[in-house]
Amino acid sequence: MLKKYFKLNKIVILLSAILFVAINSLSICQASTANEIYNQMNTSGKKGWGTDTTPGDTGLSELVAVVIQAFLGLLGVIFLVLILYAGYNWMTAQGEEEKVTKAKDTLQRAVIGLIIIVGAYAISYFVFQKVIFDSEILK
Repeated sequence: MLKKYFKLNKIVILLSAILFVAINSLSICQASTANEIYNQMNTSGKKGWGTDTTPGDTGLSELVAVVIQAFLGLLGVIFLVLILYAGYNWMTAQGEEEKVTKAKDTLQRAVIGLIIIVGAYAISYFVFQKVIFDSEILK
């Protein structure tokens, strides 16, 4: 009987948390006045920097930027998973020096890789913002 109560209690808490998050995320998107609705509709199809181009009007440089940044983001996630994997191996090594050394090496290489990926992401973001911004000014 007690196990059934705890299982039901966990389900109720989980559903309450999901409902709370859903209600809060929906309330952010809500517009309370007609003026806010008008402002949202007026600015929804515009890109940054105050231009009047629509999202379907993307150029090759924007497409390349999105692909490169998505790829670098995926690599960043992979390196984060490697860091977690190395930490798990280190914690479960139980004092075996060979496993600890292997986990330390994996952790060190994953951190270096993550630093390189974050740097590459920052550089590509900066370069593509300048390329896209400068090409829109020239139009």
